[in-house]
Amino acid sequence: MTMNFFRGVMGGQPAGPQPTGAETIHKLCDRVASSTLLEDRRDAVRALKSLSKKYRLEVGTQAMDHLVHILQTDRSDSEILGYALDTLYNIICNDEEEEQDESEDMAAAPPLSGKHKNVPVSDENAQKQEEDLGVLFTDKFLADSENVTLLLTLLEEFDFHVRWPGVKLLTALLKNQCNQVQGVILVSPMGVSRLMDLLADSREVIRNDGLLLLQQLTKGNAAIQKIVAFENAFERLLDIITEEGSSDGGIVVEDCLLLLVNLLKNNSSNQNFFKEGSYIQRMKPWFEVGDDNSGWSAQKVTNLHLMLQLVRVMVSPVNSPGATSSCQKSMYQCGLLQQLCTILMATGVPADILTETINTVSEVIRGSQINQDYFASVNAPSNPPRPAIVVLLMSMVNERQPFVLRCAVLYCFQCFLYKNQKGQGEIVATLLPSTIDANSISAGQLLCGGLFSADSLSNWCAAVALAHALQDNLTQKEQLLRVQLATSLGKPPVSLLQQCTNILSQGDKINRRAKSEKGSKVQTRVGLLMLLCTWISNCPIAVTHFLHNQENVPFLTGQISENLGEDERLVQGLCALLLGICIYYNDNSLENYTKEKLKQLIEKRIGKENFVEKLGFVTKHELYSRAAQKPQPVFPSPEQMLFDHEFTKLVKELEGVITKAVHKTSEEEKKEEEVKKTLEQHDSIVIQYKDLIRDQDTQIQELREQVSTLSLNSEQMHNQITQQQSQIQQHKDQYNILKLKLGKDSQGLSSNQGLSSSQGEGAHVNGLHSEELSQLREEVEELRRQHTLQHTQLSDKDSLINTLRCGAAAQTAEGGAGGSDNTDLLREVESLRSRVQSQCAEISQLQTERQELIRRAEAVSSAPASSSESSADTVKVSELESRLAAQTTETERLKEECRGLREGHAGLEQQLASAQSTVAIEQTEKTKLQQEVQESKKEQDDLLMLLADQDQKILNLKQRLRDLGETIEDEDELDARDQFGEDDDEDDEEEEDEENND
Repeated sequence: MTMNFFRGVMGGQPAGPQPTGAETIHKLCDRVASSTLLEDRRDAVRALKSLSKKYRLEVGTQAMDHLVHILQTDRSDSEILGYALDTLYNIICNDEEEEQDESEDMAAAPPLSGKHKNVPVSDENAQKQEEDLGVLFTDKFLADSENVTLLLTLLEEFDFHVRWPGVKLLTALLKNQCNQVQGVILVSPMGVSRLMDLLADSREVIRNDGLLLLQQLTKGNAAIQKIVAFENAFERLLDIITEEGSSDGGIVVEDCLLLLVNLLKNNSSNQNFFKEGSYIQRMKPWFEVGDDNSGWSAQKVTNLHLMLQLVRVMVSPVNSPGATSSCQKSMYQCGLLQQLCTILMATGVPADILTETINTVSEVIRGSQINQDYFASVNAPSNPPRPAIVVLLMSMVNERQPFVLRCAVLYCFQCFLYKNQKGQGEIVATLLPSTIDANSISAGQLLCGGLFSADSLSNWCAAVALAHALQDNLTQKEQLLRVQLATSLGKPPVSLLQQCTNILSQGDKINRRAKSEKGSKVQTRVGLLMLLCTWISNCPIAVTHFLHNQENVPFLTGQISENLGEDERLVQGLCALLLGICIYYNDNSLENYTKEKLKQLIEKRIGKENFVEKLGFVTKHELYSRAAQKPQPVFPSPEQMLFDHEFTKLVKELEGVITKAVHKTSEEEKKEEEVKKTLEQHDSIVIQYKDLIRDQDTQIQELREQVSTLSLNSEQMHNQITQQQSQIQQHKDQYNILKLKLGKDSQGLSSNQGLSSSQGEGAHVNGLHSEELSQLREEVEELRRQHTLQHTQLSDKDSLINTLRCGAAAQTAEGGAGGSDNTDLLREVESLRSRVQSQCAEISQLQTERQELIRRAEAVSSAPASSSESSADTVKVSELESRLAAQTTETERLKEECRGLREGHAGLEQQLASAQSTVAIEQTEKTKLQQEVQESKKEQDDLLMLLADQDQKILNLKQRLRDLGETIEDEDELDARDQFGEDDDEDDEEEEDEENND
């Protein structure tokens, strides 16, 4: 029965009527659900697999739940798991190439009747229907998130028939519902780690499909990108690229590079990890090219293009400036930039690779001074050698070069000059008369040639490149005014500024004669106007030079006032911007073209509202917002190349201030100038107080240091006095001991003379003298140690006195209120030093006398002393007592002097407190001044609002008078009245001067 059934399904001749596809699939599903034998279930699942492509809807609708159940229950049989996974993949996958695989399996099967047979639908509708089915079955499979977890578990199986279809199924799920599958994998324990293990599989088919799976998994999910990166993805992918032959490798290298781009693009954490892991250094061998670069395969071109794109991801202008700068530095240090420049100057490199290399070098050097300096030093391998910048500019101004290549060269030149004032100066210097070399072609000559050539695209590129040489560099704007151009023989040279305006006016005349060339000439005029606006902005000297030509202002006003077509609106807006810059940055050095006269000219010939409207044409242009998005000039066609990214920033900065400057009246400007002067005065006062407070803070700090130094000296002196007192006490104790011993010695001598016959007593006396001698020797040693200690103390005192002398000298140089106190302290220290020295001398003398006494005592033990000597000893003892009394008195005096030093210290602390109070008072005054400044600013704003209201009321009243038929004075009478008012002001000033003289 079973064999007959399968024979009918798989191609045998049916014995009865043919079943439909849906009926067959229904029977197979029942067999999968009800069969108890594993072989029966396996055969049924294999049959479903063979039908799953042709009858995708029926199999997906009826069999999906049964297939998932097989995955859950029959884990022990890898064959049935493989059939189930393949079947699920066939009903979920939308890839046409995959659907054509295994078509031979169904070649022998008889056609089954079903609703998919001979359905006349177009290819487009069929593809759309297939995609809808894939999404439908994906949603059904993902309805239970445990299905994805189950699939991740099955990927741990090493069996090829389970692992490979599992990888393909998960990839198809990610293609159809990426975000939902990413969320399940992200919360699954070790989910990403299991997928990363696929890269280590020894079977290349699984490894390569694992790369495709990780590509889909890492799309647009920063969290998964970080996890994959920290699972050692960079190391594994770079190893695979090296094993496959780098740029010469096959499609596997392409897949690895696509995955690396996914991991690094717009992910600062992974970019930092890639840089810190020294993986940038491993990119250098990718770009090693030989001398013969002909015959590159399409795969090599694709691989190298992706490698260059990967470098650009690391140094993209959209990254944080710190990360970009760090990567640029690493690329220079490891030699990657040098290798890219080698490709740049090599021959035989395909055009698209050369273009992408130029763009890559551009972003590697953008804003990095060391990289820009290196690029400036690169020479092309020509005879004679030419700088790489000159060779690239030759391509930019050559109209026969591809458009994308010219755009790339322009971007490279812009990046070379970005925040590079040194490079800007070198480019402008090639235009100056003193540096022009007739035997060689310079960058300046190429730019001038492109600026005045017949090709409008060369005009625009050269104008934008020259504008970048002046960007935010006032010095070079002034230097470029010196450039003179020779127009024709017999005519004087004209300045570059004048020649640009001449081309503008001539281009306008040409456009009027030949309207068919208007599109191209508009591009030239837009480029020149952008150059002029960049040149004279924030440079009053350039504004003066521009206004000095009497034809420029009438030309601008004529352009703005005319009613032209849509194509000319952008030119009108740029002319309005140029005229507005002439007003805003005007220093009123030309009498005929002051700010006020230019505004009057606008009001008479154009109208303020009309002028502001024309100015708004620039930002409203559709190509303006496209150019403002990113620095790289990317345009679909040459005709749409109108705006530069840096110029859009300039327009955004100047549009508002120019509008305000045009609407301001002369009185408002005068009031603003007065307000500015008042604020400057207040600021100068505040600055003076700040300087005063800063000086006082310095003085207070110096006084604090002096007080701390004197306090330290006072403590040291106090310690010395304490030590001396202890020494004196020790000497007193030693003296008393000696006195007692001398009294005993005299008693022993008298008893010895009276009882000379008694030998026992003599022996006793000799024993007593031997004990006393040993004690005296110990005391001598103690006195020697004390003597050494006193010498050390004397040296410390000498150093202290020298320090005090230096401090006194510094205080004398500073002067001030504390000078006399410091002098008194120095004198006291000198007197203390002399007294200490005298005391030390007395102590040494006492020690000498004590040693003499000890010597005499020893002599007494050997021979009897005379009575005269004992009387002399008594005199010595009395002298010692008197000296001790004198030293005690001196010690008391030293204590009194220490108290005086403490009082001086207290006086210095009082001075410090007074200085601090002075600082507090000055800070209070500073706060009051700042409050007054804020109040004055608020009053000025109120006055401005009041004046605006009054002007509006006057205008309303004039309009009402006109409506009533009254005659309103014209502007000539108002000017005469203003002149009369100025004469009155002069008379008032003369009268005030006379009163002051009186």
